[in-house]
Amino acid sequence: MLADILPYLRCPHCDQELTADRTGRALHCSAGHSFDLARQGYAPLSRAPIRHPGDSATMVAARERFLATGAYQFLANALAAAATTAPTAVGPADGEPELVVEVGAGTGYYLARVLDARPTAVGLALDSAKPALRRAARCHPRAGAVLADAWQRLPVADHSATLLLNVFAPRHGAEFARVLTEQGRLLVVSPGPDHLTELVDRLGDAAGVRLLGVAAEKPAQLSAALGPWFHPIGEELHTRRLRLTRSQVAALVAMGPSGAHTEPAALEQAVARLPDPLQITASVRLSRYAPR
Repeated sequence: MLADILPYLRCPHCDQELTADRTGRALHCSAGHSFDLARQGYAPLSRAPIRHPGDSATMVAARERFLATGAYQFLANALAAAATTAPTAVGPADGEPELVVEVGAGTGYYLARVLDARPTAVGLALDSAKPALRRAARCHPRAGAVLADAWQRLPVADHSATLLLNVFAPRHGAEFARVLTEQGRLLVVSPGPDHLTELVDRLGDAAGVRLLGVAAEKPAQLSAALGPWFHPIGEELHTRRLRLTRSQVAALVAMGPSGAHTEPAALEQAVARLPDPLQITASVRLSRYAPR
């Protein structure tokens, strides 16, 4: 719930602490800035209108359908296992629980699994997509959701998070370092070299379908984005051979960045020509970092 993470939130305009009003429907700071909560329970704490509003409602719905099949459960399990080895800490005041933050949390699927693995923690889902936050706000009893721009200052207190998750999402190294405690850990998930190659091979030439492959420079980009603030302390490559139905394949394509560049009718026609089920490689890197 949002009340659980309120001690860690900060006003995006003046960085002051936020409190809830008597109705419980708005947050405000001592400088007079006020933020009305969305009907679905998330808090809009972006400093300015977000110019890149993230995933569309169609993409978010596709992600929810795909993740509900359990195809990426192996990745959720890997994150939960990594989370159990990270240091623990208490909140900014005595008696407050530790904080886990996911930047680019989407529906909160992975954050919820990590909170299950850390039963004394509370979770904050940050995203720029309102359709995703409507789901993330109820992803777990100990989680709250906030609308924020990952490329701007995050509305989170300095050195307040023990653990920060970043799964196929934007990486703002300076802000990640500011938000994490000195002993905190950053878990980053990025595509591996063979991730979804069968889909790229089979659907890449279909009319109206544009699939985005994994750029060869991805590891170098990751190092450049985080290197000034973090040093790597471990990396694991998780690979699974998935047997996906055509409906799962359609949801998988529609939920990712390729979905924004693909016509739904063209995708439906292309997927109809695929074997059912289709074997696909899921290959992801789980990288662990500590602040410098």
